[in-house]
Amino acid sequence: MASLLFCGPKLAACGIVISIWGVVMLVLLGIFFTIHSGVLIEDVPFTEEDMQKDLNSPQAIYTLYNQVGYNCFIAAGIYVLIAGLSLCQVRLNKRNECMVR
Repeated sequence: MASLLFCGPKLAACGIVISIWGVVMLVLLGIFFTIHSGVLIEDVPFTEEDMQKDLNSPQAIYTLYNQVGYNCFIAAGIYVLIAGLSLCQVRLNKRNECMVR
């Protein structure tokens, strides 16, 4: 069972903390992008050419907002998986510590 252990207790705890922060931040960003927050317009990937060639430009920008929001939710899901992996590493480290004693 110790072969599944690939990081120490401090690194695993750090992974949990960083993952929790990443999930909170990315979920909030995903929500704000999904509701088309005007403050985040600089983070939406569009160009002036996109604005000129598309007659329905507000809808195109809203679509880009939604795509960025979905990407934030996907990244938050990845952070949840990393938090779960880090939690498993913490438990394996504790189990290994008890076996050594």
